Amino acid sequence: MKKTLIFICIVILGTSLSADTISYNDTVRVIKSSPEYRTVTTRTPYQECWDEQVPVNSSNGVNNNIGALIGGVAGGILGHQVGGGSGKTAATVGGAIIGTLVGKNLSGNQNQDTTYQTQRKCVTKYDERSSEKFVGYKNIANYRGKTIVKYSDRPLHRIRLHISVSY
Repeated sequence: MKKTLIFICIVILGTSLSADTISYNDTVRVIKSSPEYRTVTTRTPYQECWDEQVPVNSSNGVNNNIGALIGGVAGGILGHQVGGGSGKTAATVGGAIIGTLVGKNLSGNQNQDTTYQTQRKCVTKYDERSSEKFVGYKNIANYRGKTIVKYSDRPLHRIRLHISVSY
């Protein structure tokens, strides 16, 4: 096994030492040169705004919660007075629940005057504009059956090549 591995390493080293590379420069004639453009889209943001009347409830919910609390306490006290024996606890809880609902409804119906206030609302929109932008010249040439493309800032008559041949 070791002898085979050493032999393979010697063969690879020997072939790499005998390999050679030739490099040279050449030029090819351009057969077509044309300007290239790209479409560029610019988005400019702008805001569209308007005034809007928004309803504002003058009751902020505090009275609603206070009414529910007072109704629950009053309902619990009345339920405790009405109930007797082992049903006293159930009557107290039931009275508290019913009192809470009644107190919340009564306080919710008061002070519900709706007023309006003006609010400024805006939305961002975009103005899009497209234009053609010059990016350079596309120069095309052929070398040994292969198409070569080179971009430049001016039309070219010839394209320089650097060719390397390894053997």
